[in-house]
Amino acid sequence: MNLKDNVVDTLQPRRQWSNKTLNTSAALWFLVAVTGQWLFAYYIAVFYGGTAMQGNFAEWTRRMIHGFIEGDYMGNAFVLLHILLAFIITFSGPLQLIPQLRNRYPVFHRLNGRAYIFTAIIISLGGLYMVWSRDAVVGGLYGQIAISGNAILIILFAAITMRTAITRNFVAHRRWALRTFMVVSGVWFFRIGFGLWIFLNNGDAPGSTQDLTGPFDMFLYLANYLVPLFFLELYFLTQDRAGDKGKFMMAFLLIVLAILLAMGIFMAAQIFWLPNL
Repeated sequence: MNLKDNVVDTLQPRRQWSNKTLNTSAALWFLVAVTGQWLFAYYIAVFYGGTAMQGNFAEWTRRMIHGFIEGDYMGNAFVLLHILLAFIITFSGPLQLIPQLRNRYPVFHRLNGRAYIFTAIIISLGGLYMVWSRDAVVGGLYGQIAISGNAILIILFAAITMRTAITRNFVAHRRWALRTFMVVSGVWFFRIGFGLWIFLNNGDAPGSTQDLTGPFDMFLYLANYLVPLFFLELYFLTQDRAGDKGKFMMAFLLIVLAILLAMGIFMAAQIFWLPNL
């Protein structure tokens, strides 16, 4: 055995350990995210479903930026559709990213994936209609543009995800599916971002105003989908090009992000979801 073989044998366990650590930390982040998303889906089903069965749509208006408006039949129809599809997409989206389900139940993965992509596009188009057909109650023009940017990215990423599946480019397909998941989760990340900000500031929200036009609000309107995308691309870059040290650093960062995500979920649940259940 020559010197080169000795070096390879020495580095191999370290490389395996760095890859395993990176994958485990990514799985931890995903587990925290799924828990938070399914809690949000449960809230949608119980609160919006429960009040709808009672015919109490005034509660929807109290909890939504663009709720029911008397006489706006088309807009109200989009609100109904938006809530229904929000539950479907929040619950079914994480199922697409679980490898065990994908490998063991490929037919379910394909059918659920098509439903997810279709739902993502429809809910984005509906969101664009609601944002631009009604007065900007909160956020102003800046908020309308930021939300529209999120919707456009959802439609674009969803189309590419479907195309890579049809062409059977599964490596690219999985990455675009993750990108789609991140931008589709923008509304959820918006709530988690608020929860984390309040958690870090001991129950206060500096930089936020009632009409969501404060400096923190302006930041969050874009950060709710661009920041998750940034860290996802950093994760992809680490997988492709980083050495063992870089992978260990990325794994540590993912653990920190998972902790911050858990903090945001906890506070968002306390403020937005649990009081209404």
